[in-house]
Amino acid sequence: MKKLFIIWLSLSCLFSLMQVTVISNPQKTLTPSQVSLLDGGWVEEKDNITILHVSGSHYEMGYQHGYLLQEKVQQNIRAFLGYAEQYLPRSELLGYWDVSKNYVPPVYIEEIQGIADGANISFDDIVTAIMAIEYADHGCYGIAAWGLATVDGQMYHARSFDLPSTIQDSVTGRYAHENTILVVRNPDEGVASISPAIAGSFHTGGGMNANGVCLGIQICWSKDQTFEGNPYHFRVQEVLDSATTAQDAIEILNTNRTHGFNFIVSQADPAIGYALEQTANLTYVGSHDNYSVESHKPFWAIGHVIRRTNVFLEPEIAATQRKPYNPSGLIAFFKLLLMQKTNPYFAVFQLYQSVSKEIFITWGNLSLNTTLEVLRDGYLAEDFPLLRLIERLGKGTGMAEAWNQWVACPSNGDFVFSFADHDQMAFRNPTHFVNFYDLLSQTPP
Repeated sequence: MKKLFIIWLSLSCLFSLMQVTVISNPQKTLTPSQVSLLDGGWVEEKDNITILHVSGSHYEMGYQHGYLLQEKVQQNIRAFLGYAEQYLPRSELLGYWDVSKNYVPPVYIEEIQGIADGANISFDDIVTAIMAIEYADHGCYGIAAWGLATVDGQMYHARSFDLPSTIQDSVTGRYAHENTILVVRNPDEGVASISPAIAGSFHTGGGMNANGVCLGIQICWSKDQTFEGNPYHFRVQEVLDSATTAQDAIEILNTNRTHGFNFIVSQADPAIGYALEQTANLTYVGSHDNYSVESHKPFWAIGHVIRRTNVFLEPEIAATQRKPYNPSGLIAFFKLLLMQKTNPYFAVFQLYQSVSKEIFITWGNLSLNTTLEVLRDGYLAEDFPLLRLIERLGKGTGMAEAWNQWVACPSNGDFVFSFADHDQMAFRNPTHFVNFYDLLSQTPP
């Protein structure tokens, strides 16, 4: 089964490289100022995948993003505004932004303004949508594997981005996850990076930069939170734009913290991965060999692998999220049945187990392709019927609703991924292969 998957994946990657169409600017007539702003930005379609190239100043990158993907950006912003209204009034989300914006680096505010101007939508609509995503019901899973766990000792960093599959544009009926894109970013002042994203957003909470630093985020609900800090949306982008090591990334992510999050952070040389757990006032950083946390029952460590879903492992931090600590027992199961929206930890632990089992089976042979296979098989959960049932019943909660799944090899730039479409989540869809440095070396048509 695994060998057949690898052969199929290799053929899929080959065919994807053969089907490339470059899309020119969406309007035939451009003003001189638009021509200048769009210089260095373009879109290509590769095997039905949208790849957005942006470069220049932050405002220019934002303008290129908004202008070149105008229709998709408008659809997504409308979809997230509609999603937000189910939970919080727009005025409340804007109020959170007014508190947080003082902590946001000005260059990212400029970039948002660029997206707004390019897409012909309002700045307030975009930041309202960002704040809605910031506090939405993410699922997500992150893995870093290296050393003895991998086939060649190199770092392989994986992530699944999970968000409710019901976020839909009320005008066109298009789901936001249908507008998933791959962003190749080359700022004038900063480090180039690659990130799966959705139109209208910089990233979906992770990616890889040209310094060999990778990261992915998993939201972790916690009572220890504040809006007086820098939303994760911008801290993640700051890592991709500037971090030279995993420790640089951790320092950025730990500055002006806001809510509960798990991050998986890794670097290529020397290869190592870390878990970063954080709330507004607490933080934990550790690798695979910190057994007091990684093997705190019912969790368990795997050598040269670090992984996280949406539950904290460090006991003091976990206490801000859930009681009792153990998310695998009958109490947690009954809490899931009675309070699915506010107490999902039994379901999350099932996903932790399912993917962990696949990691254990493949340990020592993890590579670019097999690590993605581990993620996909873990989400398919063939050996976890209760998890499959939870996934079916939990539609619209973000539980295992993967908008994108990817694996990066930061030492050579290889990047394999899958995207959701209208009917299927990412782990059921074909995979695609690119090399970050090949994409980065391309010039505008």
